[in-house]
Amino acid sequence: MHESPIRTPAAGAAGAPPRRIAAVAALVVGTALAVAGCAAPAADAPASDTASSPASAAADGEGRIAVSYAGGILVLDADTLETLADVDSEQFTRLNPAGDDRHVLVTTSRGFQVLDTGAGGAGEARLTDLVFEAPKAGHVVRHGGKTILYSDGTSDTTVFETAALASSPGSLPPVQVTPGVEAHHGVSIVLEDGTFLTTVGGASGRTGISVADASGAQIARNDQCPGVHGEGTALGEAVVFGCENGALLYRSGEIVKLDAPDQPYGRMGNAYVSETSPIVVGDYKNDPDAEGYLLNAVTLIDTKAATLKVVDLPKDVAYTFRDVARGPGDLAYILASDGAVHVLDPATGQITKRLPVIAPWQGPAQWQDAHPAIVVSGSTAYVTEPATKSIHAVDLTTGAVRATGTLKAAPNEIALAMG
Repeated sequence: MHESPIRTPAAGAAGAPPRRIAAVAALVVGTALAVAGCAAPAADAPASDTASSPASAAADGEGRIAVSYAGGILVLDADTLETLADVDSEQFTRLNPAGDDRHVLVTTSRGFQVLDTGAGGAGEARLTDLVFEAPKAGHVVRHGGKTILYSDGTSDTTVFETAALASSPGSLPPVQVTPGVEAHHGVSIVLEDGTFLTTVGGASGRTGISVADASGAQIARNDQCPGVHGEGTALGEAVVFGCENGALLYRSGEIVKLDAPDQPYGRMGNAYVSETSPIVVGDYKNDPDAEGYLLNAVTLIDTKAATLKVVDLPKDVAYTFRDVARGPGDLAYILASDGAVHVLDPATGQITKRLPVIAPWQGPAQWQDAHPAIVVSGSTAYVTEPATKSIHAVDLTTGAVRATGTLKAAPNEIALAMG
């Protein structure tokens, strides 16, 4: 993305200078495993699912995959990738796991509608009439046994015990609502001790985050994060929010601003995390006027050292916000426009493996358009291929495609419910 692979600008607030480096393949690309069979989102676009990948896929064949398409949602068997159900919905919906390994929350014009996938032997899949009402339903965060819903239309945050959704059939679980101050596209998270973090913004823009303790008293605030977007929680409940000029890191009651190497614009808008790793992988964009949605660099934030560096990826490794997932070994798995899954070691910034899966593809004209996506459960990656109306299950250990499912329409969003 830049002529110089390494740059060291002035130190950020944490005292460590942000760095930019080039990703170096630890394995020669030409020796990558063969596989059988086969731009950052807009400033106000919703973020990708930032929760940690599920620990393991369902071993009993009762895991489910929800896949959206224009006007409906398919529910698939996670083992065979056969279509089990096809339900009507709105023309464009977003899918988020509810966190209980059974339900998926579908963002519609009414709010967050509950899709019961039937995972874990719970019966047939159906889009229920249950809706967590929310004007302009936005982010869904799962953490510490709670599911946190954010309404962009009001900036209200709705929280419920994740397990309560499955234990209250036919009705919504009890919720706690924290009223917003001024409506904006934002996100909130509740930590295990009740600490509440939420974005701050309004009609004139988004500026940072506010932190309150369990009693509601504000304990920290930072307004040096223009365009704040996306959230991810790493090891030890270190929380990162993306900014248009770096990121905010919250840990142990304090907020630290981490500057991007590109100023005034070096945007991180999506965080890909593992709650067993101190390193957050983020997307990265340094040209606000760049056309398209393909990106060619990633942000690596070490939450223990409070450092941020940007890694330039090889030229053929371009991705969108739907194309990064964390998986085995706390590694990052990037589905690139060359059709391969590139394995990135967050600790070193190196690409360690290349797994060809689908045909090369081009970035979407609009972020909502169907384009390839990846989600991971255990050692299996599920990769969508809209051009062929298909989905593939890839063994990340061997690189083999163990199953391919043919769909009735081009897949768009994808969410797992592994039973």
